[in-house]
Amino acid sequence: MARATTKADLIKTANGNFDRLFGLIETMSETEQNATFKFGAEAGKEAHWGRDKNIRDVLIHLYEWHRLLLKWIEANTKGESKPFLPEPYNWKTYGQMNVGFWEKHQSTPYKKAEEMLKDSHARVMSVIEKFTDEELFEKAHFKWTGTSSLGQYCVSVTASHYDWATVKVKLHIKTIR
Repeated sequence: MARATTKADLIKTANGNFDRLFGLIETMSETEQNATFKFGAEAGKEAHWGRDKNIRDVLIHLYEWHRLLLKWIEANTKGESKPFLPEPYNWKTYGQMNVGFWEKHQSTPYKKAEEMLKDSHARVMSVIEKFTDEELFEKAHFKWTGTSSLGQYCVSVTASHYDWATVKVKLHIKTIR
């Protein structure tokens, strides 16, 4: 599916992909939801294939990226100039940040991670609702989005990220059944 270019498409795609992800998860037993992935880095070359060990790790990853987006939007709309990625990270080192998220949540129970993600998704969607099409999809509409649009960030953190998570959950289901 093409990336959203309107607020309506963003909301529809983000909610649809979120529902599809949880639709898959809900087909699994509690044991399967909590099971360790039987695949690892061999599933792909990207670091996340070796980093995430279970569905909880994937849900927490999504939750933490929601938090990044929410904090970034809140700060910048209040006039506090803040980059999307927190110090000391940048787009070359954000993998280390993702590992930090993973480490931070190793004692977070699966059900709590699910609850946190559902709540953060609702908050992100509520924030998206407040912006116009122009504010979301006009490149450089806001100085703080640089040459990108706010909508591009929102698509990446929601719809695209949910697709990424769905691929991992599907592979998990395939390898445990």
